[in-house]
Parts: sequence; structure tokens; C-alpha cells
Amino acid sequence: MRFSCSLPIGDAGSEDLLSIGAIAQCVQAVDQAGLDAVFVTDHPAPSSRWLAGGGHATLDPFVALSVAATATERLRLHTHILVLAYRNPLIVAKSIASLDRLCGGRLTVGIGTGYLKSEYAAVGVPFEERGDLTDEAIAVLRQAWTGEAIHYRGRHFECRDNRVLPTPAQTPLPIWGGGNAPRAIRRAVELCQGWSPFPAGGMLSKTAKTEELVNIDQLRDKIRYAHDLAEETGRTEPLEICVAALDDTIRQAGEQMDAARLIDAYAALAEVGVTWSTVSVAAPSLTAFVENVQRFGEEVAAKLPGASAY
Repeated sequence: MRFSCSLPIGDAGSEDLLSIGAIAQCVQAVDQAGLDAVFVTDHPAPSSRWLAGGGHATLDPFVALSVAATATERLRLHTHILVLAYRNPLIVAKSIASLDRLCGGRLTVGIGTGYLKSEYAAVGVPFEERGDLTDEAIAVLRQAWTGEAIHYRGRHFECRDNRVLPTPAQTPLPIWGGGNAPRAIRRAVELCQGWSPFPAGGMLSKTAKTEELVNIDQLRDKIRYAHDLAEETGRTEPLEICVAALDDTIRQAGEQMDAARLIDAYAALAEVGVTWSTVSVAAPSLTAFVENVQRFGEEVAAKLPGASAY
């Protein structure tokens, strides 16, 4: 099991974390704790209603991860998730290729369709087209990253002999498709290197417009579906699977962290085939984040079967 840790730049009261120096300290703490990646999410223009109802502020993912890249030479940089349909795919291809080249090939691009109608309206993209636009964007990204001329007629753009240079450092650059629905799983299996299901139940499942995922049996069934699709399509490349602990009462590590329950939860995920897990660490202050991520590394990550000796 490998871990990608959220950078606490969207937490309530996180103003003291919104600086290059603070982000660097957070990244270095994650590195020293022996985890494997840091991640940020993507909400360029959410509504006030969503923010008031439990949403969170974000930095631009490419700006935040560029800062993170300068603070570590080991950790991977992870978008979890980037809403591809919000942006022209050539602009996205350039941002991703630039960051991957500059960080020496340490970027993992977690992507998804998003679910906020108001945000789609704000950026001028039809919400109803989000699935098709996401598939289209992946195809364009793959072409763009070859460095060769792109000839592609999209729904809202057309490439005529256009090129994106420089190319990424990685070939292929890993894309992990997010989502719980059959179409999202098929997208991950057919077009991506990994799949990122999202724990969701009750009102969250309805709000995010995604299928429920609240227990290990549901996850096992979805993983079985993914493997069946891989066999059906002739996929031979291993599929990375990244999901947070399914029990939301233990998902955020902090002073009251239940290490034993977390170890059991991650062991259960690994048993059904999960290879990565995202973790959020309580960050009421920079000092608290540093202490909590160190505690998670020592008391949870290092105790799991097969943990590295980093």
C-alpha cells in the first residue's frame, strides 16, 4: 500500500498554510514521514452555497504542485482530481507536460468529470457533455504528449497541425480515472493507467452524482467488474487502484487517530487489490499538520505488511 497525502491548503483556518514556505514544510513533513505522494484537488470557481455546505477552497493545482515539486526530490505529485472538462485539453496538456518535465517525471494525473453544475456553468462548459468531454480530453492529451503534430476535431475546438512541446518526462504519463459508475470504471480500464473510486454514501452520493461506495463488499464488486473489463478488452497492463479508507470516522488522521482501525482498514483495501490510498491529515495549524503526518507515518503506514523501510 502506498499513500498520497492531501496538502492542507483548503482546510478551515488554513491561512497560515497559504505560502510557498508553508507548503514546502508540509511537503517535507510528508516526505520525512515515509509517505509516497502529495495531492491537491481542483475547484476553480465553486459556488458560495457549496462552500458554505462543507466545500473547501483550493489553489490552482498546477501552481500548488509546482511549489511542492521544489520541496522534494522523492515524492510523487498527484492531482486528485483534475476536472478535465473545465479546460481546453491543449491548455491542460501544456500544463501537465511542463510540470512533469520540470519535476523529473513524478506527476500522476488523477482525473474526473466533476459534479458541480454551477461550476460548469461558471467556466462555460455544458454539464451534460462532461463524460464525452473527459474521454475526448484523454485522447487529445495522449496525442499531444507524443510531441507530434495533432490533427483532431473536437466538440468545441479543432487542432490543425498543432504541437505541444516540450513533452512530459514520463512515457506514458500515468492518468488515473476517477468515479464509481460503470462508465467511469470503463474509462479507467480502457484509457488510463489507474482507477480512483471515491467513498460516497447517502447525501454525498446524490450530491456528487456517483454510485454509492461505503463498504469493502461494494468495492470488491467494482474491482471485479474492472478486472472483467480488462480481460474483455485485452488489457495486460496492471491497473493501479487508489481509494481512501472507506470508514469516514477514521479517514482523517489527527491527535485522536485510531491507528489500529486504520491499519485494519488499509489491510482490507490491500486484500481486495487496492495499491494506493489517499489520506487527509488534520491541520489546525502548520505545526499540527507536521506532527500528525509524522504520527500517521510511524503508527500506521510503517506498520502495514510490506511497508518500505524508508
